[in-house]
Amino acid sequence: MGTLNMLGLAKRIGARFLLTSTSEVYGDPLEHPQKETYWGHVNPIGVRSCYDEGKRTAETLTMDYHRGAGVEVRIARIFNTYGPRMCLDDGRVVSNFVSQVIRKQPMTVYGDGKQTRSFQYVSDLVDGLVALMENEHVGPFNLGNPGEFTMLELAEVVKETIDPSATIDFKSNTADDPHKRKPDISKAKELLNWEPKISLHEGLPLMVTDFRNRILNEDEGKGNK
Repeated sequence: MGTLNMLGLAKRIGARFLLTSTSEVYGDPLEHPQKETYWGHVNPIGVRSCYDEGKRTAETLTMDYHRGAGVEVRIARIFNTYGPRMCLDDGRVVSNFVSQVIRKQPMTVYGDGKQTRSFQYVSDLVDGLVALMENEHVGPFNLGNPGEFTMLELAEVVKETIDPSATIDFKSNTADDPHKRKPDISKAKELLNWEPKISLHEGLPLMVTDFRNRILNEDEGKGNK
């Protein structure tokens, strides 16, 4: 509904509209890595489908307004992104791991930890979105870092960065959890002259510094000095 309202506004005032879509439109992909031409593999009635199908519908609405009403639109499919100033407890895997290790808690890994994700630093994403908005191409464009990590590999990088003695707590996997996630960014490289510059090993310490400061301040506020 938010997308529909904003498309109506863009139509009325002649604005260029940016839809920040998601790699979740690909569902649990049968194609690897995922290109923008891939239509996806989504369970329409699963526990994750309100998000997956909500974003797919948002893309449909955006293209309908573009074709039917001449609204200037851009579509970005954003893959996992991390960085400073994220919510400490937003449930995303990087912020989960970092918060847990700083708080001396075990990292929660769902399933066997062999599912993969790709992690891009926030400034790379911002550069990609700006390049998209300043370019004439509608998209969709995958904006993500092709570096692919299993959850266990991510946990190791977090341990190296924060506390080598950190432990892992394995829990049963969530339903419809994608097994693999990796963007093919050839289209963005070619048409937007964009690609991510910051690796996980470079970006994670910047996020950790911010999280550590906020968690320590939070603890002091509770009297846990």
